[in-house]
Amino acid sequence: MAESAVFFLLLHILIDSYPPFMNTCKYRKLKIQEMNRLSVDQFHQEEKIPLVVVLDHVRSLYNIGSVFRTADAFCIQGVFLCGITATPPNAEIHKTALGAEDSVYWKHFTETMDAVDWLHQQGYTVLAIEQCEGSTMLQDFNIDKGKKYAVIFGNEVKGVQQQVVEQCDGCIEIPQYGTKHSMNVSVTAGIVMYSLQNMLRA
Repeated sequence: MAESAVFFLLLHILIDSYPPFMNTCKYRKLKIQEMNRLSVDQFHQEEKIPLVVVLDHVRSLYNIGSVFRTADAFCIQGVFLCGITATPPNAEIHKTALGAEDSVYWKHFTETMDAVDWLHQQGYTVLAIEQCEGSTMLQDFNIDKGKKYAVIFGNEVKGVQQQVVEQCDGCIEIPQYGTKHSMNVSVTAGIVMYSLQNMLRA
């Protein structure tokens, strides 16, 4: 006990006499107030990245919410919800979107093909995010900053419908090196949104 008491006394003296001893960490987590994020109204007025995300029959409400949250983070134009993909307001979507369903523009289409047709009419280059013959690996994709893009993510089990793939202007694939044949749709969407918005902002 005596040795322990002496140790802590010496430690206390060291800390008091040399404050930098307790400040050797280079990083401090920012408080929410320090992040200077946009309000929902400000987000609506902000210039968006010319990128639309299309969800083709995505069944998980948590995946949908996660896509909304990522879309908000990168300030993309909108999320199109197709087929069985649920729409806000929805408590389960909100659990992962955390309010991004209110900031990000969204639109529902009964058929994904209708969304593809609408996007083509508006001048978007539509890309399926899918493993296809002749697909382009994400890291090899060359973006044209003069164009608007839409990327389609498919159902958790079946992926993007073949008929939808056939109507797209191209396919992008994320390379994988493990045993699984696919990744979670919200993870895939996050990777693709981050990569493309980096290209479009560069």
